[in-house]
Amino acid sequence: MSYDLAIWFANQILSDEQAYQQYRKLCDEDISGLTSHPSIGRFYLELYKIHPEVDDVPDDKIGDFDFCPWSVEHDLSDRHLMLSCVWSHAKYVHDLILDLAKNMNLLFLIPS
Repeated sequence: MSYDLAIWFANQILSDEQAYQQYRKLCDEDISGLTSHPSIGRFYLELYKIHPEVDDVPDDKIGDFDFCPWSVEHDLSDRHLMLSCVWSHAKYVHDLILDLAKNMNLLFLIPS
């Protein structure tokens, strides 16, 4: 089981339903409704400094979820970032992503 999150820049205020519909589009690899924004790249780089992508974990750190809590490779574009972490680190990742997203004025969605 994984904990899935999506981050993007919203150029308008979205209702919960609109945000959820955008998330569903992202799950279908449709980024057409999103605007490119430099904060996405900055967010990714800040996050990478804290926890590298799962494919960049050295052999001696494989399975060390404190080092890398990701369960799969990130889905990244200049418009969005989708993440999946191991369930045991969900609260930690939630708090980390929330702080980073707030600091960069990005929308952060956890599907229910």
